[in-house]
Amino acid sequence: MKTHHYIVLTAFLFVILFYDQDIGLNLGILAIAYAVLTLFRTPERNRTRTFLILFVTSMLSAIAFAWYGDFPSFLAVASSLLLFAYRSKNRKMKILFLVPVFVINCLTSFCRFFSFDQWLPKKNVPGLWQKTLAFILIPLVLVSVFFGIYSAGSNHFAALFTDYELDINLWQVFCLFVLGFFIAFNYWNYAVEKLIYKTNHVLDNDFSKDSRVPKATYSFLDLDAERMSGVISFLLLNILLVFFIITYNYEQFYEVSKTPVQLSEETHERVNAVIMSIIMSILVIMFYFKSGFNFDPKAGLMKVLAKIWIFLNGVLVVSAAAKNYDYILSYGFTYKRLGVFAFLILSLVGLALTFIKIQKKKRNAFMFNTMTWYMYGTILVCSYINWGGIITSQNMKRKDFVVNYHLNSINFSDKYLLKYAEEKDNQKLKNDIHDKIEDEKAKTFLSKIMYYQTIK
Repeated sequence: MKTHHYIVLTAFLFVILFYDQDIGLNLGILAIAYAVLTLFRTPERNRTRTFLILFVTSMLSAIAFAWYGDFPSFLAVASSLLLFAYRSKNRKMKILFLVPVFVINCLTSFCRFFSFDQWLPKKNVPGLWQKTLAFILIPLVLVSVFFGIYSAGSNHFAALFTDYELDINLWQVFCLFVLGFFIAFNYWNYAVEKLIYKTNHVLDNDFSKDSRVPKATYSFLDLDAERMSGVISFLLLNILLVFFIITYNYEQFYEVSKTPVQLSEETHERVNAVIMSIIMSILVIMFYFKSGFNFDPKAGLMKVLAKIWIFLNGVLVVSAAAKNYDYILSYGFTYKRLGVFAFLILSLVGLALTFIKIQKKKRNAFMFNTMTWYMYGTILVCSYINWGGIITSQNMKRKDFVVNYHLNSINFSDKYLLKYAEEKDNQKLKNDIHDKIEDEKAKTFLSKIMYYQTIK
């Protein structure tokens, strides 16, 4: 099939799946169709290991959305399919160019639509318009003419069609087709600008041979002065960080206990400070260890001080994680508290990548390229796992379990709440959950969220 075949096919599939439907199972089916068609369309030379992994994650993300139908699973399926399409055409392009490529294509889609030569076959080859004329328009005109002739000759023949009312919302069909066509056009017919191709090498992970010569970064600082600046800076920052870790842990674990509200505010403020500290630490290291400065044979002391600083920042992250865990033990699980762990884990990953950058003499782009993949992996983990069920199942064991909070603010906790209602003989809770489940089960097939179909 040609590009225009894929566009029209998936546009019509979009209309069929979403006509008079809510978003649910239909989006999962559409995502699976896109993934399978992309795999079928991709040439063998582009079917790399990364491409095949993205095919698997696209399928799993589609199933996750069909199961949960929430925002994390939508984010996972959207990012998976975009990455999958991106890798199907550009196996060597850096992942960081993904967003600008698709944003530019969406903004220029109206103009690219009228560039028919780029996505429709040439005039001398039977194409979409020729086939539409031959297979649809001409037969439709002939059928209409003869229908008029036969209707004039037989009232019963005419009544077979005139007495039937076609219950179709044509305006909805038109809007769905336009939206489906827009999505399909930008998915199957996206273009990468020449400027992006030319700048792709800027995001290479490794230095070229020409850039491995140690030299000063700025004209007003020679190499020795810049090196000494790094040594003094990292030495002072290490001393400062040691004192901060001591005071930070004293405030967290040894100060007089406070009210839950005060403790919550202080915990989030300190975690935010830790995350900001980690980001700034990585940026400082990237500032000093750039270009040929990584290959300076006299920068050994600065590298040691930088690695010590990375280690101390890791200790700071572990301290924040310990306090967050202690906070969970005292007041239970919430989405935010689990989110804090996710951010702290990503912070540790960032520090580890910074260490690898210094040790392996990688470019700064290495950290951005690799960190983007870890963030994508985090999105997948968030979409595949029922965190609401974990939160409710753990908090049910507490004496201060708040039923209404978990019923109204925690998603996909219904199975555990039903179990809790049975144990506590809470008939009102049981009825509320049953009503919610029945409402979900009453939806049409394509609008269903499969999680609720598994609850008895």
